[in-house]
Amino acid sequence: MDVQAYILIQTEVGRASAVAVAIAALDGVLQAEDVTGPYDVIARVEAENVDALGKLVIARIQDVPGITRTLTCTVVHM
Repeated sequence: MDVQAYILIQTEVGRASAVAVAIAALDGVLQAEDVTGPYDVIARVEAENVDALGKLVIARIQDVPGITRTLTCTVVHM
């Protein structure tokens, strides 16, 4: 079973829309939208396992210009 997570993203001022578009184009990203509140973009992602999820966030998502901080919230099924 694949691992899914929500990535809560803070961006530089005025960069939320561009960041959301760039993240949405990445493999493994199911959806990315700019939002209001303490975070500027929320993305839903999917990866083969927890290690692949970590690599997606660290190597691909955090590499997008304009991102200042991310918080990964892994989806759990109880």
